Parts: sequence; C-alpha cells; structure tokens
Amino acid sequence: MPELVVVAEQLLAPVPGGTGRYTRELLRALAATAPRGWEVRTVVGAGGEASRAEVEGVRGPRVLPLPRRALALAWQHGRGPRVGGDSVHAPTPLFPPVGRGTGLVVSVHDTVPWTHPATLTPRGVSWHRRMVSRAARKADYVVVPTEAVAADLACRVRGPARLEVVPEGVTSRVASGADCPELVRRLDPPRRFLLVLGTVEPRKGHETVISALAEPGLEGVSLLVVGKPGWGGVDPPGLAERHGLERSRVRWFDSVDDAELAALLRRASALVAPSLAEGFGLPVVEAMAAGVPVVHSDAPALVEVAGGAGVAVPRGDPGALAAALREVLGDPRRSAGLVETGRQRAARFDWRDSARRIWRLHTGR
Repeated sequence: MPELVVVAEQLLAPVPGGTGRYTRELLRALAATAPRGWEVRTVVGAGGEASRAEVEGVRGPRVLPLPRRALALAWQHGRGPRVGGDSVHAPTPLFPPVGRGTGLVVSVHDTVPWTHPATLTPRGVSWHRRMVSRAARKADYVVVPTEAVAADLACRVRGPARLEVVPEGVTSRVASGADCPELVRRLDPPRRFLLVLGTVEPRKGHETVISALAEPGLEGVSLLVVGKPGWGGVDPPGLAERHGLERSRVRWFDSVDDAELAALLRRASALVAPSLAEGFGLPVVEAMAAGVPVVHSDAPALVEVAGGAGVAVPRGDPGALAAALREVLGDPRRSAGLVETGRQRAARFDWRDSARRIWRLHTGR
C-alpha cells in the first residue's frame, strides 16, 4: 500500500504556533481525502511526548532516533534518519533526505526571515533561510499559502522545485462550535472586547493594538490576547501599563482549546490582526467564518486573504488602527456589512480542498 509520510515534529514544539495548527489540520484533511489505496503516517523526533502528535485517521507517529535539535541539524545538512514512504510531506521547512524515486513536498509559510529578520532570533533567521533554500533545490514542490508569499519567495530562492499556492482552510470546530454556558462562565470574557490570536512575539503587532486602545473613543473596550509566548519577551498586560491603560483591560490566555476559541470568537466585537508580516493569517478567515468583523494590517498576505472583506490599516500605525476600530465598533451597519462579506469570503477556504490539491502534488493525479 503506498504511503505518504508527514513530518509532524511541529506538533511537539514548545510553541507550536500557527504552523502547528496548520500541521494538525492538514493531517486531518489528508487522512480524510486520501486517494484509494494510500495511507498517511507521521514521524517525530525523539525526546518529546509523541502522543501529542497523534491524529485520528493517521498512522503513527513513528519516533525517529534523534531529538528535535539534533534532527534539525542533521537534516539541514542532508544527513540523519530517513523516513521511508512513497512520498514525504514536510508541513514546515524541517524536511528529511529522501531516496531516489521518493516524492518530496515542503510547505513554506512566509518570507519573514528575509523581509523582517529583526522579528526573529538570529538563529531562526539563519536556519529558515538555509532550509527554505535547500527545499527549493531538493523538493519536487514548495507549497506556499498565498500569491504574496509565492511572488516574494521566487525572488529569494532558486531551484528546480515548483512553487504551488495552496491556501489554508477554516477549522469548522472553531467557526461553528456549539455554545456552552459553563465554558463562557469559566472564560468570563468582557462585555466588549477585541480579540488578537497568535504566538505572542514582536512581529505580531501586539503593541500597536494596545497603543490604539489608549486612543480616545475606545474607552470601555478591552483586549483579549490568545497565544503562547514566543521569543522576545512580549508582555501584553505590561504593555497596557506602559501605554497608560489599566492592566485589567488587557487579558492574556496563553492556551485555549477549539471550543474555548469558538466561544471567544462568537463574543468578540472584532478580531484584530495587526501583524507586521504574515504568510497567510488563519485567524482572519476563521473569524470571518464565525461572523466576526476583522480589522487587519496592510501586510500583503493579509490583504490577499481578506480579499476586501476586512478593514485594512497601515502596519505599525496605532492612530489609523484606532480610527478603523472606532468605525467598526461605532457603526452597526458597517459591522454587519463586514460580517456578511466576511462569511462569503471565508467560504472560499476549505481544508479538504487544500488537502486534495496537495495529494495531487504527491500522486501526480
């Protein structure tokens, strides 16, 4: 039986982030759309809690003999354990050497290591640049989530690998989860709040939205930040104090499950995506699918994904963001219009469709 092997190491990372969510959702969709006779299996490095990489409908994970850091170093140089299979998919630039006749597809999510290197660690910049360049030389296809990333990446790397744009999808459990009063009581969200989703690190723009909250006209509006802490020591409640806000106006959940996220989305006055750079912006489409107005930065990928169904503001401009938020929160007709166009836009993004397109790259049909 032919086998697609997927590297699931990102599911064991201390901060799985958006690429961890991408990995899990793509695995579910690949298993659900597997061509007749194919099966999906995962591999992870040693030393982690392998059960965190278990996905329904997917075999594994098989644990490789090297831990994460050693695995990344070995694979960076084309060495280390191979993973078998008839084709291999790497949902991040961490990919193994493959034998002759084995297909290889690598997902690259953004070009931040080139466009905004100061928002990453120096080690992260170096590793990602090297691995993405290597993927362009070694893979059959490099998958990117937006045309914006494809255009920029084509200027950064060269190789025989073909660039394929395959958007991400909407997680139905988040966009349409059932309400649970007990869950809402436990979360205790404010009456009016903005929601920011994603790893808490410098390029995500948390300081911009917190600074915007201090502008006139947004009194009584709180901010909920959902995301694990990344590098850079970004502290949303501390930023609130620095900008003259009460700490209580900014709350931080470092981890929520899909049901909790769905509950927060349904009660948010708006989702804000203030990032300096993104490759796709999954929270944008999930919020739109859940019927939440979206205000986002003018990062090219976010503009592309939102497709005019959100309000775009210049990156790093708290005044412009505050003005957009006053418009959305203060005008019910404007807000309702964004909800309607957002739902229509979100309907274009489906994980199973994404998985079918990736299967075609692996199987040639």
